[in-house]
Amino acid sequence: MADGDAVKSKHADLPVRIVSALVMLAIAGGALWAGGLVWQIFIAIVALICFSEFFALVIKATSNALYRLAAAIAGGLYIGAASAALAAFPLAVVIGVIAVVVATDVGAYFSGRTIGGPKIAPRISPSKTWAGLIGGALAAGLVSAGFFLSNMSEPGLSPMLLVAFLIGALLAVLAQAGDFFESWLKRKAGAKDSSNLIPGHGGVFDRIDGLLPVALASSVLWTLHP
Repeated sequence: MADGDAVKSKHADLPVRIVSALVMLAIAGGALWAGGLVWQIFIAIVALICFSEFFALVIKATSNALYRLAAAIAGGLYIGAASAALAAFPLAVVIGVIAVVVATDVGAYFSGRTIGGPKIAPRISPSKTWAGLIGGALAAGLVSAGFFLSNMSEPGLSPMLLVAFLIGALLAVLAQAGDFFESWLKRKAGAKDSSNLIPGHGGVFDRIDGLLPVALASSVLWTLHP
């Protein structure tokens, strides 16, 4: 394939991806705005779809019944606990968690594409670079610090601002770890995506793989916060 044809092929589904993203944003945003039972039902549906995609990958990855059972239990606890945390968070915390994950993805994408450099684990995820990891962590740290400043009565520099930045950066590392975990599982299963449910985006698990560990860690932080 010529270089021009490769570029066209790579971006051929861009309109579909944009439309799908807008639809997902509208549905999730509407459920979050409605709150209460609507938000909880939305989270439950997303969790069930995510688990079904996760287990389908497990079935493709191994024929060992014991491994499948262990994966089903671990995956159910992992996805269930993260979903329960998102359902229980106040609106501001949900927005903050999502903002950190989005900042991680955006920062990692642009820094990885701009700087490039050594890959983190090319056998698992060939496109992930150390530059992308650092860029994602910096972006998430800035978003976290921004949320901290917006909640202060008198915004200004303080040691807690640095703590907020570091928390965001660490959450970014967790988000990318969640991405790596799903990439590893898909490679074991010989699958490109967790499903083809969302045109141009793959499956639900593909969209929230980084959100799950961040939600779990944020639940602990929310419990411990003064």
